[in-house]
Amino acid sequence: MSEKQHKAEHRSRPNSPEFRAFIAKGWADHGADLPSTTEAAQHAEARREAVSAAFPGERLVVPAGGLKVRSNDTDYVFRPHTAFAHLTGLGSDREPDAVLVLDPREDGGHDAVLYFRPLAGRDTEEFFADSRVGEFWVGRRPTLAGMAAELGIETRDLSELSDAVAKDAGAITVRVVGEADAAVAELVETARSQAAEHNVETAAEADVELSRFLSTLRLVKDEWEVGQMQEACDATADAFDAVVSELPEAVKRGRGERWVEGVFGLHARHSGNGVGYDSICASGDHATTLHWIRNTGEVRDGDLLLLDAGVEVDSLFTADVTRTVPVNGTFTDTQRTIYEAVLEAQEAGLAAAKPGNKFSDVHAAAIKVIATKLFEWGLLPDGVTVEATLDPEHGQQHRRWMVHGTSHHLGLDVHDCALALREDYLDAELLPGMVITVEPGLYFKADDLLVPEEFRGTGVRIEDDIVITEDGNRNLSVALPRTADEVEAWVQSGGQR
Repeated sequence: MSEKQHKAEHRSRPNSPEFRAFIAKGWADHGADLPSTTEAAQHAEARREAVSAAFPGERLVVPAGGLKVRSNDTDYVFRPHTAFAHLTGLGSDREPDAVLVLDPREDGGHDAVLYFRPLAGRDTEEFFADSRVGEFWVGRRPTLAGMAAELGIETRDLSELSDAVAKDAGAITVRVVGEADAAVAELVETARSQAAEHNVETAAEADVELSRFLSTLRLVKDEWEVGQMQEACDATADAFDAVVSELPEAVKRGRGERWVEGVFGLHARHSGNGVGYDSICASGDHATTLHWIRNTGEVRDGDLLLLDAGVEVDSLFTADVTRTVPVNGTFTDTQRTIYEAVLEAQEAGLAAAKPGNKFSDVHAAAIKVIATKLFEWGLLPDGVTVEATLDPEHGQQHRRWMVHGTSHHLGLDVHDCALALREDYLDAELLPGMVITVEPGLYFKADDLLVPEEFRGTGVRIEDDIVITEDGNRNLSVALPRTADEVEAWVQSGGQR
């Protein structure tokens, strides 16, 4: 098949000289007013300074990433790479293919330069003909001056990136967040390969070190970031209220999990950038599948609905909250027994989340309650005590019913700081400003023959987002009901708190 056949064009685009002359004129001026530097960008400056101090004399390349094809000629909504957003303050659906370069100064420190595709002139073909980036198709992009004012850093045309990356590449170390954009990573590697002593493996290890540092940098949030997390949790609580108010409709319409997903997504999109991750809207036995995101099932009277969802605000900070509610407003005795066991486990985890304790202590406290409940219910194998099942080398039988961990860091990513080393994450001391989840659960699958029949098909998880404080923690999602009685009253009132 010929190249021409591969790239068949089915759109009719006018391109006559007469049209090009006509389309380029008669437009009002864009205006010369420049935006103010955003609040998010102001807070990004201190983060860049921390990165600069960690990598003196090196050129650091942090791409936003590019558009990703959803199907054929349609793209997913753009979301910049987290490290890029953290260091620039540029969030939401903004500037695919942009690249932040921290260029070392001779006198120390770095100059931050953003390379991106600025607004094209109205006399260009891009203006009217490029359906991926053209102003006619996707809206107006900022100018170089406008973006510089918005972010408070120098800006240059993306066409200059190659020369900027290659400058003195043989004399200084150049690192790139390679996973963010394969094309930019290749560009950097090409520049580095010009050095006589270039070693591919050494360069790759240096890139990983940069990515890990940028991930670890997000472990402790500043006051502004915690405020963004609170906004995300507040918006999430409102969206949960809306879902609860719509439960009768979800039952009535059929395929109710999709109705729940849609209601939450509507509020997430209206109050923020959207959902921070695919919502888990799991009713009945689907709640025993940890990452049930198909959301194709019915929501039935008598079921428990497990909703694990979070609003991502425009700055890209996201909440991650789970509530498990009785669809008809009343727990059965068995459902309440399981729910209150999970709540007790969460209370233990919350109590352990304080400075001086390790991150892993939160899980240890919660899972001990889970193991104890399972022992009391007679579900552990014969002869296996609570102490025996908690043995990490020869036990862990209780994890059949709670296989996941109790906590994870939360921020710009729902599983934030994922590249941090174990000693900086699981084994690290909890510090004020860290934002983590506390989310124990119990999951009894419908085909689990080792549990009582009345337990089967029941999944419960309770998850809140907390910030570690000087004397303990503060629950950012505390506005949502948690106790069984509170949850019943919430559902019976139609989502009124």
